[in-house]
Amino acid sequence: MPKQKTHSGAKKRFKVTGSGKIRKQQSGMRHNLEVKSSTRKARLNRDKVVAPADAKVIKKLLNR
Repeated sequence: MPKQKTHSGAKKRFKVTGSGKIRKQQSGMRHNLEVKSSTRKARLNRDKVVAPADAKVIKKLLNR
């Protein structure tokens, strides 16, 4: 049987941690940055762990 291919959109957006959790970049850092406070921008710039329900689907796309 042929190998499963990794979803190319998913591999660009998500990273798997050593413990198997999935991390993603938070939204809200593309435009209108001058109206957002520096505290808010610093918070939004950090990666976030994906919710368990979403992680199940993403793991399938990443063949994990």
